Amino acid sequence: MAPRIDYPTVAPEFYKALNGAHAALLRTGFDKKLIDLVFQRISQINGCAFCVELHGRDLRAAGETAERLDSIAAWHESPYFTGREKAALAWAESLTHVADTHAPDDVYEEVRKHFSEVETANLTYAIALMNAYNRVAVGLRREPPKK
Repeated sequence: MAPRIDYPTVAPEFYKALNGAHAALLRTGFDKKLIDLVFQRISQINGCAFCVELHGRDLRAAGETAERLDSIAAWHESPYFTGREKAALAWAESLTHVADTHAPDDVYEEVRKHFSEVETANLTYAIALMNAYNRVAVGLRREPPKK
């Protein structure tokens, strides 16, 4: 598919605002590797080729193993993820599919077992942010960088 609009150039203020939200998230001290793991899963769900490649590259650079990278889409059954990671991935999936799930209490309660109130808020903002990035990139057909 051909790109539709070069949105970072055409609408730079919104692009800067999204990037500013990402920078704010990183300033919270929230675990970057966990953020990238969640971003990767959300991007897989949303079918964002640009973001899947970007976050896969970031995870590999952070030392993520091939087994874990290969298992993100099947994290429910995978032995490679901690309870904290699984809770974050479940919350990410729930909010990415919010029209169907309505953010169920059991998923939220599992998140709260592993994350403080502040961390839960930051994780929720991270999920919302990645879904925003994906919707823009998929809608305007951003392509992965040419190698």
